[in-house]
Amino acid sequence: MDAQPYTIVIAGGGTAGWMTAAALGQFLERGFRIRLVESEEIGTVGVGEATIPQIRLYLRALGLDEDAFLRATGGTLKLGIEFDGWRESGHRYMHAFGDIGRDVGMSPFQHLWLRARAGGFAKPLAAYSLNEIAARAGRVHRGDPITAPTIPPVPYAYHFDASLFARYLRRFAENRGVDRIEGRILKAEQDGDTGDVTALLLEGERRVEGDLFIDCTGFRGLLIEGALATGYESWTHWLPCDRALAVPTATAGAALPYTRAIARAAGWQWRIPLQHRVGNGLVYSSAFLSDDEAETTLLENVDFPRRQDVRQLHFTTGRRRKCWNRNVIAIGLASGFLEPLESTSIHLIQSAISRLLKLLPGRPIAEAERREYNRQADFEIKRIRDFLILHYHANQRQEPFWQACRDMALPDTLQAKLDLWRARGQIVREHEELFTEAGWFQVLAGQGVEASGWHPLADQIEQGELAEFLDTIEQLYTREASRYTPHDAFIAQHCAARG
Repeated sequence: MDAQPYTIVIAGGGTAGWMTAAALGQFLERGFRIRLVESEEIGTVGVGEATIPQIRLYLRALGLDEDAFLRATGGTLKLGIEFDGWRESGHRYMHAFGDIGRDVGMSPFQHLWLRARAGGFAKPLAAYSLNEIAARAGRVHRGDPITAPTIPPVPYAYHFDASLFARYLRRFAENRGVDRIEGRILKAEQDGDTGDVTALLLEGERRVEGDLFIDCTGFRGLLIEGALATGYESWTHWLPCDRALAVPTATAGAALPYTRAIARAAGWQWRIPLQHRVGNGLVYSSAFLSDDEAETTLLENVDFPRRQDVRQLHFTTGRRRKCWNRNVIAIGLASGFLEPLESTSIHLIQSAISRLLKLLPGRPIAEAERREYNRQADFEIKRIRDFLILHYHANQRQEPFWQACRDMALPDTLQAKLDLWRARGQIVREHEELFTEAGWFQVLAGQGVEASGWHPLADQIEQGELAEFLDTIEQLYTREASRYTPHDAFIAQHCAARG
């Protein structure tokens, strides 16, 4: 490392900015200077309140105490996501975290289940999911299994207040030497020869120089797009919702340990239970629903008094054509946007930070580093995109919005997955795809996508033995979940927010 500190400048705060600052402050102690520029006058989107289990790896890497984090952010535990009405009105299923059933030898569980269902003795997938059994009972657990050592641990994530999370991480980052600069960014100064960003120009004729710039300025992409004109690839032909309304309401009763995604006529509604409020929102397509109709739909379907006015967001699903362009890396909404259907927004921030640390450049930046970063980012977001499209495409609803989703042409990568599943129940996870075979299995089955057969290995088990095997799984998981702690009692015991 050169004698002169390598300066990384983060443009923008919020969840993306402070997650990045906290991680860089934690791991880059010598030879680096981390600076974050934000303005208190500029609000953040701040509706990303639901996560997936990988967030626990981030907290662990920073050495954060889970209970202290949950207290500070009004957090609750999350065991999965319930999809209400996505296949058709009145039908519900859950994408629960963790495995479904158990494999037998080289035969994945989905083949055993498909064979048993064809034989008329398989129950719905919920019977073979420890997480879903616990979630439906409103119970949670962390640590080793209680009733049998062969039972897998319960994977879980969190619901939390995104603005409180950013505030919590800001304290952490500043305690590790991150320099916060208050000010509105007017524009980026660029090198006339290379086009690299050399400094941020702030109000008051101030300059913040750096070697590497992280764009966390949200949808506007002040550096990655405003300065570098990187370009944006729209995916609205596959993910047609382009607006969202958000409103918090008061809490009442026990907080469910799962997120709810409820299909509506031209989109879907989220419900996210925190300790101090419930996050509510409606994601919708303006081509099928007016803003006034959307607000009426949302407010007619919230259960408790509003805490704030309804906020509206406009967005275009898609991705930046390069997340790393010249010496600017876009993280968070500046890099692209996938709606919060599977709670991936915060995970995409987390994975971008991990990718940045692994491919951290020196002086000068090597093109090979940029190329590999962009390749990985492109693969990740496209595979998540395909998973989200599946929810919309595989439906039996009758409204025009849902009919249009059912009729749309699919990306080749998603079509290939559907063809494999329909042929013989095969699910192939390619490289480091985020969603596992168990996740695809639950959504394919939950949305009613039929497989015409199963792997021959599933036929090697005698029918009575297979029926007994399935019954045993259900009994073990039901007994285990019954010993777990009610969610509200867990919060009260370990991590109740003060005040």
